[in-house]
Amino acid sequence: QVQLVESGGGLVQAGGSLRLSCAASGRTFSSATMGWFRQGPGKERDFVAAISWNGGIAYNPYYVDSVNGRFTLSRDNAKNTIHLQMNSLKPEDTAVYYCAAGVFKSPLLSRQSSRASYDYWGPGTQVTVSS
Repeated sequence: QVQLVESGGGLVQAGGSLRLSCAASGRTFSSATMGWFRQGPGKERDFVAAISWNGGIAYNPYYVDSVNGRFTLSRDNAKNTIHLQMNSLKPEDTAVYYCAAGVFKSPLLSRQSSRASYDYWGPGTQVTVSS
């Protein structure tokens, strides 16, 4: 059993920054994919960013085009935590952000960006960006 808990959401003005964190507990894996998805009211849950590692092999993170250059995904091995540093936030970034994790299968973007690739989900954290 794996549990994920997000934190760091809040209200921020356009152009500001937030740092989201996702702490994993329970059974850990040497090979995994972890990522962030977001869902606004009346919209689907869309891919934001993901990272993967397979034993000692670490893959570069992927980002959806709309956040590339503004968001940075990192991993803290000691705390079993991933972080999403969000800079230059826009009102379009407003959504509930969900952390997700799954057993590593493939480093391909098509796989990491698919919700079907993830077995565990956090409850989400709200991010609101005002104009």
